[in-house]
Amino acid sequence: MAMKHSLDMRQGQSLVMTPQLQQAIKLLQLSNQELAEFVEAELERNPLLLKVEDDSAPAAETVEPQGRDELSLDDRSGQGEAREQLDAPGEDVYEPGTGSDAAEPVSASGPSATTDWSTAGSGHQSSDDFDYTANLSSDVTLAEHLHMQLNFAGLSDVDRLIAARLIDETDETGYLRTPLEDVARSLGADIANVEAVLTVCQGFDPTGVMARSIPECLGLQLKERGRLDPAMQAMLDNLHMVAKHDLKALMDVCGVDKADIQDMLLELRQLSPKPGAGFSSDTTVAVAPDVYIRELPNGMYAVELNSETLPRVLMDKAYYAEVTALPMRDKEKEFISECAASATWLIKSLDQRARTILKVASEIVRQQDGFFAHGVAHLRPLNLKQVADAIEMHESTVSRVTTNKYMATPRGLFELKYFFSASIPATGGGEAHSAEAVRHRIKQLIEDEQSDDVLSDDQIVEILTSFGIEIARRTVAKYRESLNIPSSVQRRRMGKTG
Repeated sequence: MAMKHSLDMRQGQSLVMTPQLQQAIKLLQLSNQELAEFVEAELERNPLLLKVEDDSAPAAETVEPQGRDELSLDDRSGQGEAREQLDAPGEDVYEPGTGSDAAEPVSASGPSATTDWSTAGSGHQSSDDFDYTANLSSDVTLAEHLHMQLNFAGLSDVDRLIAARLIDETDETGYLRTPLEDVARSLGADIANVEAVLTVCQGFDPTGVMARSIPECLGLQLKERGRLDPAMQAMLDNLHMVAKHDLKALMDVCGVDKADIQDMLLELRQLSPKPGAGFSSDTTVAVAPDVYIRELPNGMYAVELNSETLPRVLMDKAYYAEVTALPMRDKEKEFISECAASATWLIKSLDQRARTILKVASEIVRQQDGFFAHGVAHLRPLNLKQVADAIEMHESTVSRVTTNKYMATPRGLFELKYFFSASIPATGGGEAHSAEAVRHRIKQLIEDEQSDDVLSDDQIVEILTSFGIEIARRTVAKYRESLNIPSSVQRRRMGKTG
């Protein structure tokens, strides 16, 4: 078979990820703390970048900042190329087999723009098994460690909001200092529900975390070891006697002899009164909100950016003009040109990042106004696609914006991603129901049932269907089990024996 060479011309399309796109995507998914560190590194690398510490920057070297009153969510100006490049699907942005960290920012040429945003508004472990040294050398804080476990706790969307608040109220030693009544009042939640969520969170590692007192902390550790008997509980209730080493009084209150008291004291000394001590407090950084939500007198909500977290970076045009007027070699000209292009593109990327965060946050507030007005039980079903469609962006963009971005609201500080919850379809194509609202209705139906008229899961399905909720029996069983409610057979037996 003879072989021959030939030339063919073919036409095809492919997406090339430019260095500018890499940088824009990288900036979008950074938290405000990471963004500040990145900008500081760019300031050291790029001599044309200027950090504005106050409002006294010379007008000849900078452009006039865009005021808060000039910003509109419908404003399309200045967003053409930046928006098109920034708003790219995740599968088109990264090469197969790579993660988001693969897209490192690279300085390159880009369109010129300068804008200053300065004025814009559990696995359980014993104390013997826990490696405190490893945690002290780690950058993971106690709060981050607890939030990671929260992702696998299997809580409902509403309970996740409550748990996130409880974690945020936990200090660096591992204790929950805020009264549960204050948390419930702030979130508009039922105190019993908050207590139930706390019970789940107290099962996180390290054992004893999120306790409200030293006796409760030590009690959680003893319970995990299977040693919280009545005698040990009596000792925990009288720790002042332990401090005084009053063995006779301890023997009386615990009802044991001297040998048992000594063994109990030895066991008590093996516990940790500060479960969060294994995590370095030096790495703890206070969370600064990216967005502020304020309630207006007319019942509406104002959304504005936190100017303290927005880098104030401009290009020093006077210095650029002075340098380019000097005689330079080709390599020097290329370096200055790259610095100028990198500076203008960085400023434009920061501008687009701020606009995108504001748009996403505003849409979340619009969709979840019931939560802000009435509390956590009024969360609506919401997903990334709904927000993306409303602001005309891709879901991957919304996903990046809602990660590690926080919103300060009248009800507390929340990460943007916590406002997304699952939905239950309605019969007849009506408005969908929040999964948490359906779960709450199931709980109410079971609490209101009579001992001689226990509802089966099939009967609950029929009742919910009459309310316009389309739900399967297995879903009712799953929600019932998540509420720790026994089956109808078990409840009927309990009613007979009770």
